Amino acid sequence: MAMWFARSRNLVSSLRQNLGLSAILIKRNHSSPRPVFTNYQLSSKVFLDPSTSFRHESTAVESQPDLVQQSDHEDDAQELDFPGGKVGYTSEIKFIPESSSRRIPCYRVLNEHGKIISDSDFIPVSEKLAVRMYEQMATLQVMDHIFYEAQRQGRISFYLTSVGEEAINIASAAALSPEDVVLPQYREPGVLLWRGFTLEEFANQCFGNKADYGKGRQMPIHYGSNQHNYFTVSSPIATQLPQAAGVGYALKMEKKNACAVTFIGDGGTSEGDFHAGLNFAAVMEAPVVFICRNNGWAISTHISEQFRSDGIVVKGQAYGIRSIRVDGNDALAVYSAVRSAREMAVTEQRPVLIEAMTYRVGHHSTSDDSTKYREADEIQYWKMSRNPVNRFKKWVEDNGWWSEEDESKLRSITRKQLLQAIQAAEKWEKQPLTELFNDVYDVKTKNLEEQEVGLKALVEKQPQDYPTGFHI
Repeated sequence: MAMWFARSRNLVSSLRQNLGLSAILIKRNHSSPRPVFTNYQLSSKVFLDPSTSFRHESTAVESQPDLVQQSDHEDDAQELDFPGGKVGYTSEIKFIPESSSRRIPCYRVLNEHGKIISDSDFIPVSEKLAVRMYEQMATLQVMDHIFYEAQRQGRISFYLTSVGEEAINIASAAALSPEDVVLPQYREPGVLLWRGFTLEEFANQCFGNKADYGKGRQMPIHYGSNQHNYFTVSSPIATQLPQAAGVGYALKMEKKNACAVTFIGDGGTSEGDFHAGLNFAAVMEAPVVFICRNNGWAISTHISEQFRSDGIVVKGQAYGIRSIRVDGNDALAVYSAVRSAREMAVTEQRPVLIEAMTYRVGHHSTSDDSTKYREADEIQYWKMSRNPVNRFKKWVEDNGWWSEEDESKLRSITRKQLLQAIQAAEKWEKQPLTELFNDVYDVKTKNLEEQEVGLKALVEKQPQDYPTGFHI
């Protein structure tokens, strides 16, 4: 080995003399020592940054230990200049390991009992904001329960709950600005609820009546609102991520004080659009906050069958994006992480990735029976012992901001309002059949006109196959 290194030095010296390569062999500056992180720093609000190792209060950034140990040989203190930039070289055959031996830590503020962990680094939340956050989380629970039952009664065709993920919904929404443009997946109705979408508007969409902004063309839970900067949910997985990169870039070009925020589940990271979206946003330096809800299951596919990496957080670093892993069942941690990420995205014009660790307590949707692929005891454990709503409620109660009387009153009123909204939505007329053919082209094409005539004739011929009150 010693002889081999000696030959290497001779070869470098010869190349310098004969080929004039000295201009592209640059000494690396080792005057700055490598940072050493304490256990507190690693358990605090930590963003993985691909290029810096500085930490500051509002936009906390710390680099993790390198996956590849740098060699101490003299030759490794030099760099080669390539079109992709300067890079050091080594005389050893050395492969990057598949993953670090230590997993990226998960940022949290509240323990399972709703107590603030000592020395926690988080953004303070006022009484007014905390109470509103809890009220919205509880409202989301009530809404999920009643709409789910309405589907089971045959009153709507489909539903999908956010049970177990209420903290991600509401805390992330609370940390954003109303001007931020949200591109959801489908398990984020709480973001829209926070922004002012009413229970009546939720009901109208689920029933697809004349008051539905989507004109009855979408499945239930495919909400959207121009007023609230909330893109309409689309069923194809991960298509919203490249779109978010484009939206963020547009906001940047228009010099808006806002960012794009998009959500995805762990299963969606296996789609090509996830990688395209992150790479596009990184290269274009678009202000986008990517929030991945790692809830353990992509319908029936467990995360162990989804990827071999250390979750999602490390994927951001691979694309040159600052990233953080956060306890998605901790509302205070989610709020602090999202607000910090938004500040980075807007002020520094860069994308940020957040991996929120959580658990999907409910079935994937009303079309799924999750007890077929996971134990009922596992579901019950997360529902009772790791419940994000209960954890945040304990903290709010300990502060003297909430009582059982408040709890009873809120849930009673919300249930009554939602039942009234459903009853009203059922009484609305459905969209006329002609809406199926509108808004596709400015002027209907001949084939569309033919399809419309044919469908009208079919309805008139077999009216018993269509709902009462169905309008042509």
